Amino acid sequence: MEEARARGVKTYMVPELVRRVDPLQDLRAFFRVRRLIRRLAPHIVHTHTSKAGIIGRLAALSTRAPIVVHTPHGHVFWGYFGAAVSRFFIVLEKFAARSTDRLIMLTEQEKADHLHHRIAPPEKFVVIHSGVRLEHFSSNAPEECRPGNGAALPSSAFVIGTVGRLTAIKGQRYLLAAAAILDREIPELLCIVVGEGEMRRELEEQAASLGMGGRVVFPGWRQDVGTYMSALDVFVMPSLNEGMGRVVVEAMAAGRPVIASDVGGLKNLVSQGENGLLVPPGNAEALAAGIRMLYRDPERRRAMGEEGRKKAPAFSAGAMIMKIDELYQELLREKHVW
Repeated sequence: MEEARARGVKTYMVPELVRRVDPLQDLRAFFRVRRLIRRLAPHIVHTHTSKAGIIGRLAALSTRAPIVVHTPHGHVFWGYFGAAVSRFFIVLEKFAARSTDRLIMLTEQEKADHLHHRIAPPEKFVVIHSGVRLEHFSSNAPEECRPGNGAALPSSAFVIGTVGRLTAIKGQRYLLAAAAILDREIPELLCIVVGEGEMRRELEEQAASLGMGGRVVFPGWRQDVGTYMSALDVFVMPSLNEGMGRVVVEAMAAGRPVIASDVGGLKNLVSQGENGLLVPPGNAEALAAGIRMLYRDPERRRAMGEEGRKKAPAFSAGAMIMKIDELYQELLREKHVW
């Protein structure tokens, strides 16, 4: 937000638009967004995420905005809520999609999931990967990134870790369980869990109950994520559901091998045996087996990291901006807005 303002982008806050479902606040958010659209009269309204996207698109529909684009950044069709709430969101997504000119999917798998639930006809979908600013991530060897930096990790440690919101869907509890399995096999093992969220205390208690209190570090949410990423030997993404997994691209840019759950868009980022390993979601034993394999084979870790580093530029911020700009131009011509 601050960087956008520094570049001269005018921004507007909608404080009523909160993450949780709150009917009264959501209604207030709808009216505030509608007033903004009426006042600004944009050619294109581009919404993001599920709840904000539904509110924003309904507001755009009510003001007859010329062009509406939506990027879900994953979906809430499963893994987040119970069956009834998930079905309700599917109904809302189908309704909102009727007034949406294009739905931008981050991965082919995300597109397939939306088509499976018949959210919209195929011609409304386009796949544009979420762009990552790769310049913040070093491809130095892990041990070169540890002494004297913000991570302050022992140079002799074998470091595994993950980055993300500390919430059930991200599956950090399976990473901790996998680390406990490997505790005696890898005496120099250290696990880093970067992020904040409602499950932090529960995860800290889990680490303690597993006897891993001294082997697991919770640095909280960090601005210098690249520092920690570059200090890892193996990056682990144990999510139960994931739209794309931008943090995996960051790990790839840092030259780190990735072990990820075989879900959502992660399978579009991690090529099995090339830049990492895919394992069944919610399976600590499978995670442990993957970590064990890479621990025993430093050359394979290096080769996988190098493959990931080569693959990362396809998911850069520059590539994303170019593709979105092309889409905007196409829609402006199609709708005869200009």
